[in-house]
Amino acid sequence: MSQKKERIVRYTTEELQAMQKDGSVRIDWEKVRTAPMPDGSDPDDAMDSDDWVIVDIDLPRPKQQTTVRLDADVLDWFKAQGPGYQTRINAVLRSYYEQKKKQTA
Repeated sequence: MSQKKERIVRYTTEELQAMQKDGSVRIDWEKVRTAPMPDGSDPDDAMDSDDWVIVDIDLPRPKQQTTVRLDADVLDWFKAQGPGYQTRINAVLRSYYEQKKKQTA
């Protein structure tokens, strides 16, 4: 299974303005303004800037390295799903943990 390689390019504001001015980048701002949001939300319903003053962001805790013995077929199945199999295993374990945590609360 081949995955598409991502190509990330960074431009400064001045570079983008120059590209738009010389015509190498054409942006239809009307189309952007009227296009529906991918999640179905309405950008006009955005929060006031004051709402962000009270936001508290919890940063994720760093991962801890450990050794876990897994059945070979289970590990093979996760690996066959492609890169990120350890993250997927962690997500499954987290889901189980969250369900059990709710049951005991």
